Amino acid sequence: MTQTMQAMADPTRRAILQMLNEGDMTAGDIAARFAISAPSVSHHLNVLKVAELVAAQRSGQKIIYRLNTTVVQEMIQQIMQIFSVGGSTPTVRDTEEHDA
Repeated sequence: MTQTMQAMADPTRRAILQMLNEGDMTAGDIAARFAISAPSVSHHLNVLKVAELVAAQRSGQKIIYRLNTTVVQEMIQQIMQIFSVGGSTPTVRDTEEHDA
């Protein structure tokens, strides 16, 4: 989850995720909407791919990017569990036992 949160910390990457939420796009389509270089867009897309927030599929000479909603949903569920009202709060001992 840490890698996912770090990937989402950047405003450009959040904007890319919002665009992909509307539909699949190529890197060129994404780059056309920003005032940054194509290599910068590629860097952001790679960070999102490593965090598994986006998936890429080759179609001929183009790569089509799509939002991986499964990872986003899992992250939301984890955050909701952390901040759940009425749920039990883990103790340091619980955390240590889990890590062992």
